[in-house]
Amino acid sequence: MHKDPLLETDLYYDVVVIGGGIVGAGVFRDLSLNGVKVLLVDKKDFSSQTSSKSSKMLHGGIRYLENMDFDLVFEALHEKNLWLKLAPHLCYESAFYMPVFKDSLRPKWMIKIGLFLYDLLSSFQNSPHSMANKEETKKALPHIKDKGLSGAGIYHDAIVDDARLTIEVILDGLVETNSRAINHIGLESFEFVGHRVNVNLKDELTSNTKTIQCKEIVMATGPFTDEILSTHPQLNWKKKLLPSKGSHIWLKKGSIDISSPLVMTPNDGRVIFVIPQKEHILVGTTEENHNGSMFDLTPNDSEIDYLLDNLDQYFPDAKVTKEHIIGKFAGIRPLVSEGDSDKAKTARHHKYYQPRNNLHVIMGGKYTTFRIMAKDVAQNICAKLGFTYNSILSKKPLRIIPNFKPFSGTQATPEQIEKIKSQEFVRTDEDLMRRISVTD
Repeated sequence: MHKDPLLETDLYYDVVVIGGGIVGAGVFRDLSLNGVKVLLVDKKDFSSQTSSKSSKMLHGGIRYLENMDFDLVFEALHEKNLWLKLAPHLCYESAFYMPVFKDSLRPKWMIKIGLFLYDLLSSFQNSPHSMANKEETKKALPHIKDKGLSGAGIYHDAIVDDARLTIEVILDGLVETNSRAINHIGLESFEFVGHRVNVNLKDELTSNTKTIQCKEIVMATGPFTDEILSTHPQLNWKKKLLPSKGSHIWLKKGSIDISSPLVMTPNDGRVIFVIPQKEHILVGTTEENHNGSMFDLTPNDSEIDYLLDNLDQYFPDAKVTKEHIIGKFAGIRPLVSEGDSDKAKTARHHKYYQPRNNLHVIMGGKYTTFRIMAKDVAQNICAKLGFTYNSILSKKPLRIIPNFKPFSGTQATPEQIEKIKSQEFVRTDEDLMRRISVTD
């Protein structure tokens, strides 16, 4: 690893992208693929915040059907199925069970219609849905509550290693020699000078500073966007985000007898996923208002109790307690305000703003739709800079040879770890653990 990566960067780039989560990674890759000289930076490690705090799924968002967000579901389902082809070592399709009880908000006939519509919106690329009776459901989910159980709907979405996908998207962009990506680089300030932008950066590990000039600057900073832009002296930025904290817990394997993912639909209208992944079980998510710092969050006691209480309602015989928890994490959903403070009903459509001609702000959206979000920004910037934009390039498979396949069932070998250290932006011990550990 370079000792002083910031000091070794060029003084000029066509574009500087701030934020190395999945959206910033997507913008970086798309611009690089189209010949643009681009620098990507993140104040922390790449994908260490929101983009690694997801439910580890590529999915259409089945709950958005009730909000009539058919275009969003269509878009997300097609992106999900695209990435199953582009990066099969990082994601795989799985059947999801949605149990139905006599007192469920949605009866079986409604579930069946919804699952058919879900498959239809995928252009029938999804493996087809099915309906299970009570006995079939209990066979698949031995610990499921017997009382009132009438069966389950079964549909298909994808499981993903969200952090590694982000890293490999960045690495694919780096195949283009004009591009550069550096983590642990904070944005100190930026100013518009004529047709250029002076971007003042600081290495958070070495305290080195450097000013980079660029023609265009992209803010892919998720929940931190309002904080960065609202105090800028050259902008009149009105806050647009409704920060929503989502928390997850990791359970020991065997805490629940489950081999396929499960969707819990509590009567409060939320959705909670229970997903066996590798040697653990992921449970989440919550949805809470959040104020204050958004970096490196952890679930609070009430969120953990909420998840455990719902597990107890669905799996009373499993008797899952805090003793079964082996890990936990939380992140902020960057939901964009649409004049409705009810976050459960806030659509996950992304928004693209240009408060100045050479400032691009991309917000909202879903992890699954990151490529579409990046495309909106990249094709606009390419047109401005005189580059021919080719939308097909971002649909091509990643060109790198993976250093580690997270779903292979094996631990990273010493040789793989050395490659990860040298090739995957590892600057701290925590960076390395994030590359190879599922429960961070």
